[in-house]
Amino acid sequence: MIIQIAKDISKKDKDQLIEKLNHIQYKGNEVHTQFGNYMIAVGKKEFDIRAVGTLPGVIDIHRVSDNYKLVSKKWKVNDTVIDLGDGVTIGADDIALMAGPCSIESEEQIESTILHLKEIGIKIMRGGVYKPRSSPYSFRGLGMDGLRLWHEAAKRHSIKIITEVMMVEQIDEMLPYVDIFQVGARNSQNFNLLDALGKIDKPILLKRGISGTIEELLQGAEYIFSNGNEKIMLCERGIRSYETAYRNTFDINSIAILKEKSHLPVIADPSHGVGIRQYVEPVALASILAGADGVIAEVHTVPEKAFSDGQQTLDYGQSKNLFNKLRMTWELKKEMDRM
Repeated sequence: MIIQIAKDISKKDKDQLIEKLNHIQYKGNEVHTQFGNYMIAVGKKEFDIRAVGTLPGVIDIHRVSDNYKLVSKKWKVNDTVIDLGDGVTIGADDIALMAGPCSIESEEQIESTILHLKEIGIKIMRGGVYKPRSSPYSFRGLGMDGLRLWHEAAKRHSIKIITEVMMVEQIDEMLPYVDIFQVGARNSQNFNLLDALGKIDKPILLKRGISGTIEELLQGAEYIFSNGNEKIMLCERGIRSYETAYRNTFDINSIAILKEKSHLPVIADPSHGVGIRQYVEPVALASILAGADGVIAEVHTVPEKAFSDGQQTLDYGQSKNLFNKLRMTWELKKEMDRM
């Protein structure tokens, strides 16, 4: 059960609410976010919700049976829209597009990528400065030096930055330079990290775990929301299966299901989802028709020379072609939805 409470609720009224919940054998957990105050009440006893909904200081009350309550669509009918400022939004009426290299490699690469993104009308640049790699001998990123260099160039060109954070200890240092924090597949159930990201006022892109279920992805998002941060995106990036013809199995089903279960924006990552350059485009287009709010893709001036994930990265020509098709597919999807 989710109880929306007034921001200026008095101590007396809050105590009365908690006393009422205790009386009906419900445990109340208070949550304060950027946008509202909530009491998450958990219990099994049936009762007339009007007994709680009519209490002073209570704005609204919703029955939510899902374990992931705050990210559930059962209480919030309108989809969440994330505003990054400067006219850049995610989850609104326009498609959200993000692109860039797997890893930030050099100042020249940053400038080249930014100019390409500006040419094709993309305002959010992805890239890794801390890279979780399967092999300890692979390139693992430029760290804070790379992020500062990237931020300086992105700010000059009014480009937003999305990059991965791997540890709680990195958050404070990265905070001034990042517009969206990405939680990678390997950290999707790092609950200490999710708790900490819930305490900041920056959007979070939460990727599905390598072998994670839809339920586990939503529960991970609940950790962030319940700690105070409502600015969350869910990302389908493929899961590990028995198939060996491609890197991961991109679960197109999950996009439609996530849109039905949650009010949060859903972003598709076809680059990691299939892991082979020639298949990124059809998978990306399919994700929009399945209901994704946007796409994040890997782009590099010379993919064959990329420090990481070159086999799934598009060159600039392929990138321009894909994003033009994505916009056309988005408009087609809107037309289909109106039928």
